[in-house]
Amino acid sequence: METTSRTVAQATAAEDGPQVLSVRRAVDGYLRAPFPWYGLDEAFTGPRWLMQVGTAADGAVEHGSIGHGDEPSVRSEYTAGTDQDAREKFAVVVTVAANPVRRSADGTGLLEATSVSSAAWLAGVGLLSFTWPGQMDHSLRDDWLEQQTETAWVLADDLGGADWSTLSLPVDGTPTQFHYRESEFGWVLAGTTQAGVHVGAYGRGMSAYGLGFAVVQDIGAYAA
Repeated sequence: METTSRTVAQATAAEDGPQVLSVRRAVDGYLRAPFPWYGLDEAFTGPRWLMQVGTAADGAVEHGSIGHGDEPSVRSEYTAGTDQDAREKFAVVVTVAANPVRRSADGTGLLEATSVSSAAWLAGVGLLSFTWPGQMDHSLRDDWLEQQTETAWVLADDLGGADWSTLSLPVDGTPTQFHYRESEFGWVLAGTTQAGVHVGAYGRGMSAYGLGFAVVQDIGAYAA
């Protein structure tokens, strides 16, 4: 199984130190998380690459993403159905800590609880980050993103609605129910594991139906 991201591979080959330092800082964010990270299981043998972690107001790591396959480009750069569309195959796995409502570290407020809807929303927004209708003027993209982000939240808040179906996929070898939906730009799914985290995923060009998820045994391998 290939566990080295393209970024890491490039940094390892580079002669200048700053790139290597940047990669180490990236993996450090993942290493600070008090929960396990999930990725595709060992059936996937392609490239894997770190993306970024998200933190709460107090700096605690709350979620993060790991990419698999081809590093995606923004969809507006080509027309669906072209050779590039066929080549670009990726799946991103989002891990979200399962947290209840809790007080912030400075005691001044409350931090929102996380749920499977949180994972669904993060996955939906993640897919949007690589989506941009080709016919749209650049100046309109911010408005489009704002509208689509709100739509992603509405959909994530109604996982029992008609826009979602259910899909059973293995998580650490155990069949697990996921909420699943497709759009013209790709697919999104979300579910809960027995390891105290929620898992979301999104992708394009790679079917979700054959995927399986497993705990990443050594996230530090990405900085090796």
